[in-house]
Amino acid sequence: MSVTDVHVTNAGTDAAASASETVQLANGLSCDVPADSPLAKLLRTQRTWVGPDAKARLKLLREAKSVAIVGASPNPARSSYFVGTYLQQSSDYRVYFVNPNADTILGEKAYPDLASLPEVPDIVDVFRRASDIPAVIDDVVAIGAPTVWVQLGIWNQDAAVYGESKGLTVVMDRCIKIEHARFHGGLHLLGFDTGQITARKTIR
Repeated sequence: MSVTDVHVTNAGTDAAASASETVQLANGLSCDVPADSPLAKLLRTQRTWVGPDAKARLKLLREAKSVAIVGASPNPARSSYFVGTYLQQSSDYRVYFVNPNADTILGEKAYPDLASLPEVPDIVDVFRRASDIPAVIDDVVAIGAPTVWVQLGIWNQDAAVYGESKGLTVVMDRCIKIEHARFHGGLHLLGFDTGQITARKTIR
């Protein structure tokens, strides 16, 4: 059985026993392993959280009317700038840029924080370090936004679980530009360019 078929939870210990963790197998059985063992350490690095599937992500993108980009940059070389450009030009979303160190981004006003936005966005797209995600989630919850979308290459499993515990829909380690393009024909389902060039705005 591969390590991806299990997940780890903390187990109680007594004074005579060393710390252990319970390994829950996919078939429902479980066993205890020493918390400091190589197996326990390996299991803690496995991705066990699973976010919304493709159908659910498509629904999110279709129903959204506004997107706020936290960590948006005015630097054309940054991925957040590229994503912002795409959303402005290839979607019907109202796009807001959040960066306390910028006045304008892509010709639009940049806001210092989520609380300063003129409306509650349907999706908060996040370009921040993984360690910053829990704080962003707190900000998202505070303004009442329903969905936090953490960009491709950023992973914080504990933050994802925390966000869900606060009632949020959480998408993580996925690019909203790639997902949007895939769902309206700009990309193959595996992420490859289909060669189609279109200005259609079919996702609304």
